[in-house]
Amino acid sequence: MTARHGWTRHAWSAAVMVLSPLIWQRVWREHLPGRSRAERLGCLNLPEDDRPRLWLHCASVGEVLAARPLIRELRLKYSDHAVVVSTMTATGAERVAALMDDVAEVEAAAPLSHVFLALDFPGAARRFIERLAPRMAIFFETELWPNLLHACARRRVPVAVVNGRLSPRAFHGYRRVSWLMAQSLAHVDWLAAKSEADAERFRELGMPAERISVVGSMKFDIAVDDGSRRMGRELHAAIGHRPVWVAGSTHGGEDELVLQAHRQVRDRFADALLVLVPRHPQRFDEVAELCEASGLATVRRSRGRVPSARAEVYLGDTIGELQALYGTADVAFVGGSLVPVGGHNLLEPAVMGIPVVTGPALDNFLDVAEVLRDAGALVEVADGDELAERLIALLEDKEQCLRLSEAGLAVIETHRGALTATLLGLETIYSPR
Repeated sequence: MTARHGWTRHAWSAAVMVLSPLIWQRVWREHLPGRSRAERLGCLNLPEDDRPRLWLHCASVGEVLAARPLIRELRLKYSDHAVVVSTMTATGAERVAALMDDVAEVEAAAPLSHVFLALDFPGAARRFIERLAPRMAIFFETELWPNLLHACARRRVPVAVVNGRLSPRAFHGYRRVSWLMAQSLAHVDWLAAKSEADAERFRELGMPAERISVVGSMKFDIAVDDGSRRMGRELHAAIGHRPVWVAGSTHGGEDELVLQAHRQVRDRFADALLVLVPRHPQRFDEVAELCEASGLATVRRSRGRVPSARAEVYLGDTIGELQALYGTADVAFVGGSLVPVGGHNLLEPAVMGIPVVTGPALDNFLDVAEVLRDAGALVEVADGDELAERLIALLEDKEQCLRLSEAGLAVIETHRGALTATLLGLETIYSPR
């Protein structure tokens, strides 16, 4: 390690230490009963298993869902290994647990387990990698932690970044510490970029061009399990013949706009039902209170009830059921897009055959939005009032809804393939011994 490299990592560690009160606050919140917070310091309690480990890191629930096809294929392809998925968040951990039965029909599949990612302090990162002892490390999208990457390099663990993306906003942020990013990217053996634009941004941050492949977005390899399809159909039947729209993955400041739009929709369709699914579980009670304060009759899914004919809002305050709830809808709005969050996965409703509506904030999904837009499979609105207008127009026009639905499904089918390319690329940096 050169003196400069040591200085840059220590500078990063110092910055993390300065921010540690905020970090520890988040760690305290992102926790599961029965799990030790010492995991955040690299003190892992792993299952007794002599099999070599493959490690995949996903930040939170959205990344776990996007990585689901990859997790399944790793468990099948490397059946004599153990697959360990780490997350930063508790909701991400719960989604990993929900995937453990994904290959139940295959007897010889690799076991799946979860750990919380250690904080990026030198000692914690080193301890995490030493105890995990992965044969290969895979980082999903843009999770680049300098001390963890350095710890992998010290143990000669091959490192891949898959579904690699850098939004323009993230790129400008990383460019301010380009010296640190160049050092971190030097430890990445292969990067599978979602688009040429993403690849160029990584190159500008110092990633060697010969280690980058443009493979497309793995999000197009999205799969829907039979349980979600069945649950969606059953809920749709239970709700009955009434206009239904879903607002999925909503954020603070956005729920108010959604509820106001729903009032306007109900002015045209008196029996219309909104299925409202906040992005973060810690906001469930807050959003329930917001619904009640708005005067809209609200039923909470967590109470085990199906909305009656009198219900105006069905609050999806459960974890891991968004896909199924999309299946109840005539139209879906994807949140995080009417507030400056950057949007969420537009393909989740599209793969269910549901017309997709989004706001203008799409930094996190520019590539997917562009493809859907070019195919005529995306409805974009500027604000809450336009959201109401377009929802009413779509609910009045079943033929337009059908065209949007078919166009979205066609886009997904046409752009599948990133998963296969990713698995082939991983073979270039890892050969099981």
